[in-house]
Amino acid sequence: MRHIELERRDGVGVIWLDRPDEGNALSPDMWDDLPRAVSEADSDDAIRAIVVTGRGGVFTVGIDLDMLADLQPEGGSPAQRNQTLYREIKRLQRSMSCFAEVDTPTIAAVSGWCLGAGIDLITACDIRVSGRNAVYSVRETRMGLVADVGTLQRLPAIVGPGAVADLVFTGRDVRAAEAHDLGLVDRLVDDPLSEALTIADRIAANSPLVVRGAKRLLRSGASLTTDQALDHVALWNAAFLQSNDLNEALAAFAAKRKPDFTGS
Repeated sequence: MRHIELERRDGVGVIWLDRPDEGNALSPDMWDDLPRAVSEADSDDAIRAIVVTGRGGVFTVGIDLDMLADLQPEGGSPAQRNQTLYREIKRLQRSMSCFAEVDTPTIAAVSGWCLGAGIDLITACDIRVSGRNAVYSVRETRMGLVADVGTLQRLPAIVGPGAVADLVFTGRDVRAAEAHDLGLVDRLVDDPLSEALTIADRIAANSPLVVRGAKRLLRSGASLTTDQALDHVALWNAAFLQSNDLNEALAAFAAKRKPDFTGS
């Protein structure tokens, strides 16, 4: 992977957006490699939480503008060109959705600019940690585009409807303090990567069987009624409650020691 790096740190996978000279603008290879890195981390039993961040003091300025210009297909009928563009947009959507769809918890650690596709990415993460110098924008609006890879679908579940309308219709820059007040980011700190790693370590200390199950249930519960979701969690625990991790938790509590969970 050229501009995406997966670093392993004691139960935590750190995915770096590594194109700092270009503000970590998401180039074609990055859109391909992000889901690869997320899948690799999710399939590694030693990784129990994923942190995504950017090198060079910037999260990302969004999609690479050269790539954006190249998205317009050439040749063929209008219908063929439209189908090609549709398939490309769906591919880009999957590159962001992977952070929401994997069972491993995902945490965004944001410094500096977080524009356009950066909002798509962080809203797909489970937890968002912001540096005090961060700036957020649904920049697509100001570029003559409708945001199409996740912001319009996920942002309404994170902030209120009035805030969504404001951020999306204006595309304005939002400083970190306001983003925190709106609920766009969960924590506002001096060192977002350090804070994100602290959260990830706390997650990694728990049973991965339980944490991954909880993320699945939270994800599926969003589309279920309360009664359906309650039945779903009852079925889940009926299947997975009797685990080695539960026995280890009980033994560790009795012995007044730290549990050693294996995810089994």
